[in-house]
Amino acid sequence: MALKQAYEDRADRDFLEIAKQPENRHQKMVKMLWISIWLFYLSAPVTDLISGGHATGPRILGTLGLAAFVAWYLVLVFRTTRPMPVRRVLFSLAVLATQATVLSLTLGREWLVLFVYVAISSGAALPAEYSRWTVLGTTALLAVTANAVPGGTAYLAGLLIPALMGGFAMVGVRAMIRTTMELREARATVAQLAANEERLRMARDLHDLLGHSLSLITLKSELAGRMLPGQPDAAAQQVADIERVSRQALVDVREAVSGYRRPTLPGELAGARTALAAAGVVADLPAEPSGELPEEAESALAWSLREAVTNVVRHSGAKRCRVTLETLQTLDGPVLELTVTDDGSGGPGGPAAPGNGLTGLTERLAAVGGDLSAGSASRTGFALTARVPLALGSES
Repeated sequence: MALKQAYEDRADRDFLEIAKQPENRHQKMVKMLWISIWLFYLSAPVTDLISGGHATGPRILGTLGLAAFVAWYLVLVFRTTRPMPVRRVLFSLAVLATQATVLSLTLGREWLVLFVYVAISSGAALPAEYSRWTVLGTTALLAVTANAVPGGTAYLAGLLIPALMGGFAMVGVRAMIRTTMELREARATVAQLAANEERLRMARDLHDLLGHSLSLITLKSELAGRMLPGQPDAAAQQVADIERVSRQALVDVREAVSGYRRPTLPGELAGARTALAAAGVVADLPAEPSGELPEEAESALAWSLREAVTNVVRHSGAKRCRVTLETLQTLDGPVLELTVTDDGSGGPGGPAAPGNGLTGLTERLAAVGGDLSAGSASRTGFALTARVPLALGSES
């Protein structure tokens, strides 16, 4: 599942880069180049203009007609990701179909290929409820025109299938573009809702932690203020209570903040999937661990996973990364083992050699009774293994 998710995320980004509306000159050039590649199939009309034996007049008119057809086609297809009125698109398609018909009837069967471009632009520029009919209509017009052109029926069999499949393929591409964009928007919305929910949770937790303590401090402060002139001993007792409540509130806040900052394995696995996919690394990640883990053990493994994935993304140059998480039974009791391996350039003398990051991980793991090992995985690549005992309480 993790491998499939990485491929899907990468495909979504690449697909949207081609499909989205160009925002700068570079993107416009890339999109124009991508569209222009398919103009290669206009070689038949161009060859006919050059060596088809036409007179000068028909050759000039054919050249102008072909240039006008290509320009109109490029404008129509280039603007597919920007909403256009259906009537304007239908008018443009009618102009293209008329040009294809006139050029085919006057210059010969080599020009019948223009109908394929009409079908493709129809599927690319029109909503599906219209394009499914216009593609069929364009194909029917191709058949009629081919029968009217001398020798056109010999070309008909080789053009009907490209016209139909090209037109309906563009219908599917247009639907895929729309679906992919909607999916991206939905993901952004879900992320925003999750962030809002987390802020609300933090607000509730802080209110529950500090609301009672601050109210008690306020009441005792007012009481100490009233007692101070005539009952200094009682006022001093109230001040002592204020200090005690304040210290406890400070401890509660520190524990809460520590809990917010403490990394978790599910969160780090999700972050690793995103980071590796963004770096173009194929990720093989395990499912979230089942059962309850001691907080200290989970935090230590989560830090280890974060450090290992960061090294893979920044330094290793790896193409693949595999993460395993399994419970092992040892003589000292059950341990949870995390292993991160890659096929990059890591090794004892490579960029992933032990440094401050691995030293810090070793100290974190040692604090909870765990251990860390790191080194070359095979001929190429690097492996990091972190182990923590599952029964931390029994060792104290």
